[in-house]
Amino acid sequence: MNSIDKVHVEISVVLGKAVMPIHQLLKMGRGAVIELNAGESDEVWLLANNQPIARGEIVVQGDHVGVSITEVLNTYDF
Repeated sequence: MNSIDKVHVEISVVLGKAVMPIHQLLKMGRGAVIELNAGESDEVWLLANNQPIARGEIVVQGDHVGVSITEVLNTYDF
């Protein structure tokens, strides 16, 4: 297991996307909110090292937000 402990994988969850001019982005301060083109019930994408590996849905339990995986993608899908 020691060799597995040394493998670094960046996991990302894509909730939605937004397009905006760079000047608008530069005007934003800390805590600014960017509106995404996604709804509460839309699916999310899970990425490992920027490669899609699964799809899922957002799950909210109290103050905690998580992702429930609904489909694991085959390596042939991307």
